[in-house]
Amino acid sequence: QVQLVESGGGLVQAGGSLSLSCAASGRTFSSYTMGWFRQAPGKEREFVAGISKTGGRPFYADSVKARCTISRDNAQNTVFLQMNSLKPEDTAVYYCAASIWLSNTSDRMYDYWGQGTQVTVSS
Repeated sequence: QVQLVESGGGLVQAGGSLSLSCAASGRTFSSYTMGWFRQAPGKEREFVAGISKTGGRPFYADSVKARCTISRDNAQNTVFLQMNSLKPEDTAVYYCAASIWLSNTSDRMYDYWGQGTQVTVSS
């Protein structure tokens, strides 16, 4: 099992930046593909970004591809999401998730989830 704890959310003006972190417990962090998802009020949870087990292959939703960077530090059991040029429509609760499967964008393929961190972008 792995436990995930997100941090770094907050309130930011449109055009600003935020860096989210997700700390994982356990000694097998590098066995998991890691992903970030988000859920806005009244909307379904959606994929934002993911990164392969070794960190060599990030992948993104088209809506954030030019504005976000996902990275991971397997020595520190942490995955990061740098978000730039934020827009009001990026407002959501952001979740970190871990998957035993290879890189994928479906939340059904992720086994472990954090509690989420709120990101609010004001216009």
